[in-house]
Amino acid sequence: MDALFLDKKDLQIKELVSIARDHAPVDFSSEGEKRVDKTRRLIAGWIKEKKVIYGITTGIGALCDVPISEADTRQLQNNILMSHAAGVGKPLPEDVVRATMALRVHDLGMGYSGCRMATLRYLLRFLNDGLTPVIPEKGSVGASGDLAPTAHLGLVLIGKGEAFYGGERLPGDQALDKIGLKPLVLEAGEGLALINGTQIMTAIASLVVHDAIILSKMADIACAMSLEVLMGSQSQFDPDIHKVRPHPGQIATAENILRLTEDSDIVASHDGCSRVQDAYTLRCAPQIHGASKDAVSHAKRVVDIEINSTTTNPLVFPEKEDIRLGGNFHGQPIAMAADYLSMGLAEFGSVSERRIERLVNPQLSGLPGFLVKEGGLNSGYMIGQYVAAALVSENKTLAHPACVDSIPTSANKEDHVSMGTIAIRQTREILDNVTRIVAIELLCAVQARDLINTVHPLYGGKGTRVAYQLIRDHIPHLETDREIYKEIGQMEEIIQTGELLSAVEAAIGKLKVCG
Repeated sequence: MDALFLDKKDLQIKELVSIARDHAPVDFSSEGEKRVDKTRRLIAGWIKEKKVIYGITTGIGALCDVPISEADTRQLQNNILMSHAAGVGKPLPEDVVRATMALRVHDLGMGYSGCRMATLRYLLRFLNDGLTPVIPEKGSVGASGDLAPTAHLGLVLIGKGEAFYGGERLPGDQALDKIGLKPLVLEAGEGLALINGTQIMTAIASLVVHDAIILSKMADIACAMSLEVLMGSQSQFDPDIHKVRPHPGQIATAENILRLTEDSDIVASHDGCSRVQDAYTLRCAPQIHGASKDAVSHAKRVVDIEINSTTTNPLVFPEKEDIRLGGNFHGQPIAMAADYLSMGLAEFGSVSERRIERLVNPQLSGLPGFLVKEGGLNSGYMIGQYVAAALVSENKTLAHPACVDSIPTSANKEDHVSMGTIAIRQTREILDNVTRIVAIELLCAVQARDLINTVHPLYGGKGTRVAYQLIRDHIPHLETDREIYKEIGQMEEIIQTGELLSAVEAAIGKLKVCG
């Protein structure tokens, strides 16, 4: 696999995911090194000139008026990392930490921070050698950067903190020794540069957006399969309906479901029946799914900008030989996008659970109760609906916006904070819950297909028949009760790996998120 150069101008979400999850190798170009070195030389010169520079020759936060001598500039950087490494909770997942390191290198590699190439090379080694700093998930208010969590990342560079390597959790100095490195001696400004930025929240957001795009398409697949077995109509997906209310996600959803159910014998079998209209969970799927897709698309636009931005402070502009103080570290853009995305994802789960209820309820589906033949002796997918309902209810709490809260920090110097990291952590949890809900809907839909086929063997649409077959290749028909948590887990994995989506898209072409 060719190395991905992290100093490139336009980093893509899919590239970040490949680094985070597939351990794609990373590198840095000679042009990028020149850019970084030029800024570093400016910092060194200003220190000799005794220029007052925030966080380099002064304290930080509410201590910004305290001068720091040239002799203490190195110690200040170590102190910043040690004092700020106050995170709590379980460690962030490996993919989040790897994405964070890649984003940190990308940001610092733009040459606005004054961080040395020696420091960036350590982070590149961490990524390429599989060393993952232990970063507690809680403790960021999402304003002056993700200070507490990124301080834990920086600690490992100087031989402190902890890291995972080779399946072991090791002290920082021992982890460095495993990959042949010695603790780094930070120069003036580098400790602050390492922690000042939105990289934790942006790393999580990048991974969540990537997975949300997959999930939004999987929600359409699940809906299409439920539509067929609930004897729903294709008429509500007619393009003319959606042209006169042209929200992009709505148009995309209608087109997706028409393509998924194209040439469906099941749909054709009840053409001209007495039912006038379908329930909202089927009839309004383009409007419901579409609005959620628009939230996904908005979040992607925000993340695309953020991963290619510099969010450190102060900012050095080498062409002007000037340094400026600003607030690019404030996480409000990510926070608001995360909260919007949370609501969008939660609604995918809410409407999916209502379709699950229609599938398992014999009064609504016309199928055996809870999708099992010998009801009473067997409970079938009865509790699958309970689980989906529980997850939907949990999501209602998790979807409460985090960005509307603010608690001042640093003696009121930082008097408005974003809570962006809390927001996107909640979004990731909602994403996981909705993935499980959609997994349950898919299990119920294929079970319903089996029950229909025992009476009238019929083919599904071009896309749904592929989905049905792949699921049945992994998970057998439920004839009598068994431990369904196992198959819910299997179905969740099939969604997360993209295996099911890839098979369907290979048959009918790419599904859309936006019209």
